[in-house]
This record gives sequence, structure tokens and C-alpha cells, in this order.
Amino acid sequence: MKKIGFLSFGHWTPSPQSQTRSAADALLQSIDLAVAAEELGADGAYFRIHHFARQLASPFPLLAAVGAKTSRIEIGTAVIDMRYENPHYMAEDAGAADIIAGGRLQLGISRGSPEQVIDGWRHFGYRPSEGESDSDMARRHAEVLLDVLRGEGFAEPNPRPMFPNPPGLLRIEPHSDGLRERIWWGAGSNATAVWAAKLGMNLQSSTLKDDESGLPFHVQQADQIRAYREAWKAAGHTRSPRVSVSRSIFALVDERDHTYFGRANQHEDKIGFIDDKTRAIFGRSYAAEPDVLVEQLAKDEAIAEADTLLLTVPNQLGVDYNTHVIEAILRHVAPALGWR
Repeated sequence: MKKIGFLSFGHWTPSPQSQTRSAADALLQSIDLAVAAEELGADGAYFRIHHFARQLASPFPLLAAVGAKTSRIEIGTAVIDMRYENPHYMAEDAGAADIIAGGRLQLGISRGSPEQVIDGWRHFGYRPSEGESDSDMARRHAEVLLDVLRGEGFAEPNPRPMFPNPPGLLRIEPHSDGLRERIWWGAGSNATAVWAAKLGMNLQSSTLKDDESGLPFHVQQADQIRAYREAWKAAGHTRSPRVSVSRSIFALVDERDHTYFGRANQHEDKIGFIDDKTRAIFGRSYAAEPDVLVEQLAKDEAIAEADTLLLTVPNQLGVDYNTHVIEAILRHVAPALGWR
């Protein structure tokens, strides 16, 4: 059995070819797709966060709205760039959204990806400390968030408060029990996956990672997951960790599917550089008739290692089509692979 959800980047563009032409479209359609996915029996609705872009940017209003409109489906991010985040304010927002959702939040966080602007986090008021890189700053923010989410008091109360305080040091409110165990780290390398395991975070691994061995993407990703699980065990955590991978997967079951993806030439991994120093490998997409998809996906080592699969959806094709994309996988592919 495997949890299956969708991952939307929430792109919007004022183009006649797009079904998502404004920020309002992107946000409201995200809510509608989550509701539809829950009705289909999908397990998760996840959203990618990008700043200074025509995409989803502020996660917590969206997560709270989805939480209020649904009752069962997991609601998450993949990922929030921690270079832009105040950990204490984030803990308040996350606690509130999780309470609204009844404890269904699954928050993916990370050091972020290449940006639309130069050092965009500086415009949000954040600067690395002396000797830190922006990646170091993101990990420091993440560690503070994890500490705050434990729900232990740390702030000295005012002796003459406006309202009565409980005894002892005060914590961030509202506090949501269990949210600390539902934080995921989006790891782009084996080393950061191991770091996440030591801190007790779940693991998210996308369709992009550092090319660390020259092997096919799914093999490198499977190696990353195994390294993560070994580090988790060595750290002595008592609960079982969760691991997700994301994929672009399209079952060609009708004319629309063949029109959009039948000729897609993305059946091989790609190599590129995400910055001046980092050689990365981009995982292939899958688009084929269901029986062929079953054979192909059965050979993907990383999907086999993960307990959760996130389907990256082309949100600008509209809610109806993306509902169809999710349903096709749940109905025609997942049962044959033993995922349902």
C-alpha cells in the first residue's frame, strides 16, 4: 500500500492557453482540486511555494482554506523555503492551520531552490549570520521551528500582563500536538537527507537531486532514501519515518491525454546545473498507456522505497483535467502495482 497525492506548483499566467490566468484562479482552483482529490480517494494535496513568481507563494491561508473544505485528505507543502521564514511566526500560522484541518498538516520545508530574484530572502528581512551561507541560515531557521513546535515554554511572562497567564514560561500559541512529527525536509543531496534524519524530520525527495554517482536518477534517489533510513535508525528515533517522492506520471487513457502528453519526449533523465557549482540530475517523466506505465513504474527503485508518491500535476490545464489525471492513476495504475 502506498499513499498517493498530488503536488501543484500553482502556476498562473494571463494567457488564452491557460485555464489558470490569475492568482485568484490559482488559489481557488487549488482548493477545488484538493476537494476533488479527496472525493476520489487520494491521500494528499500538496503545494509548492515560490516567491516573486506567478505561482503559489503564501502557504498558510491556502492550507487553512483546504483544511476547512476537506475532512480526510492530508494537506501539505513541498516545499517552503526556510530562508524566507520567521520560525516563530511560522509556528503560529502552522499551528492554526493544523488545528483548522484537524491535525492533517504535513509541512515540507527546505533551503529552497534557484530563485526568481537575487537573494530574495533579503527583501523579507533575513540575512545570514557572519560565516553562514543562505543554506546554513535555512537550516538554522528549520532547527528553531522544530524546537518551537515541541510546545515547551521558553518566553518569560510579563509580571503585569494584559490577560492572565498560565504558570511558567510561555510557548507559541496556538500549539498543535503532533505537528512536530509531521515536518518533512526536502533534501537535494544524500548529506541533507542524513541531516534531516538525525533531527527527526520525514523526507521529501523530488524529481531533482545532486548528481552524486552518475547512476540513473531513480537509483540515486533510492540510495538517498536508504542512507536516510540508516541515519534515522542510528539516531534512535522511536517512530517510523515517512518518505515521499514526486513524479510526473500520465496514464494515456483518452484523446486529451494523447494530445497533451502522448508525444512528450521526456522519457530519459536530464543533467544540468542549478547553480555555478551544483551538477544536478532531473528525473524522467512517465506518459504511456496504463499497462506500459505499470511495467515502467515497477522498475523505479525510489518509488518502491517510498511510502508516499506525489503526482506533479499540470495545474494550468484546469481542475477537471487534473482530477482526471489523478483518477486515471488511482483507477488504472495503482491497483496493478499493489498500491491500492
